Amino acid sequence: MSQSIREMFGAIGRMKRLVLLVTAIGVTASVASAQQIPAFRLMHTIPLPGVHGRIDHFDVDLAGRRLFMSALGNDTLEVFDLRTKEVVHTIGGLREPQRITYVPVSRRIFMANGGDGTVRVFDGDTYKLLKIVHFPGDADDTRYDAAANQVIVGYGDAGEAGLAFLDGSTGKLLATIKLPDHPESFQLEKSGSRIFVNIPTAGNIIDVVDRTGRKVIATWRLTGAVANFPMALDGKDHRLFVTCRSPAEMLVLDTRSGEIVARVPAVGAADDMWYDAARKSIYITGGEGFISVIRQEDANHYRGIAQIRTVPGGRTSLFLPQWNRLFLGVWGLWGRPEELRIYEIGP
Repeated sequence: MSQSIREMFGAIGRMKRLVLLVTAIGVTASVASAQQIPAFRLMHTIPLPGVHGRIDHFDVDLAGRRLFMSALGNDTLEVFDLRTKEVVHTIGGLREPQRITYVPVSRRIFMANGGDGTVRVFDGDTYKLLKIVHFPGDADDTRYDAAANQVIVGYGDAGEAGLAFLDGSTGKLLATIKLPDHPESFQLEKSGSRIFVNIPTAGNIIDVVDRTGRKVIATWRLTGAVANFPMALDGKDHRLFVTCRSPAEMLVLDTRSGEIVARVPAVGAADDMWYDAARKSIYITGGEGFISVIRQEDANHYRGIAQIRTVPGGRTSLFLPQWNRLFLGVWGLWGRPEELRIYEIGP
């Protein structure tokens, strides 16, 4: 997701605030039982000598045990074999690759590029380029709607921004929905037809989209915090989690009303967040160099229980509940090498 290096350094400059937060959370965590705090164990650190610059988002081929990583600063898509923990293929010639979606039924890779506003569709077995879909600009976040076999793409800027619906097998453009400005992270409702879309540059709003009727049906305006980027969803409890960067905190919204029901401090420069339903926990990764772990005590009450130290530049991630794994991409700031970290989460 687009962000200047100046913002990264500014976020890291708030480290004093985060140290105080870590101390406070550490006191809270010390009185909690071991069963309450998910344990993060660093299992593997994979150096990336062929990758230089910012790392963006991930997806996975569960059956083939492959991990796909957007190397935005390197203009490449890196493919890892998770059995050997090695890069087995690189797709070059991309333009600021951002979000990847792998479609298992068609074995297609959909790669959104911010630099030229394209989504490039590749054969998932041969990595051959099959199709290029052009948008007005900044193709960014993508999601897969398995029930409809559609890949949904956020694209564009003020005046020409929206969500696009692509056929998950052919890449054919099926429909678009206009939005007021560039969409960042969005989440699909599994028990209904709504999509919740973060649009920070339109006044820090969340647009609620009906993907069946192809229209915006509500707009929720956030208060007290700006720069709403990562998002996660607890559909069972009707809760939407949004992390803002200024101040660095997680907001919890009731998806039936749009009301903010809770706020919890979080890591700065957050770029990904995940809801772990089994452990009733939220994991937020950010460029300040921590993973914030927040406990969901009930639908309206949340508390920070741990700050897992990583490294500055470790912003983007992928959580796989099937394997109890969290993959973290590390942008090598200040001469550090780029790397992929793999954490096991237990118990």
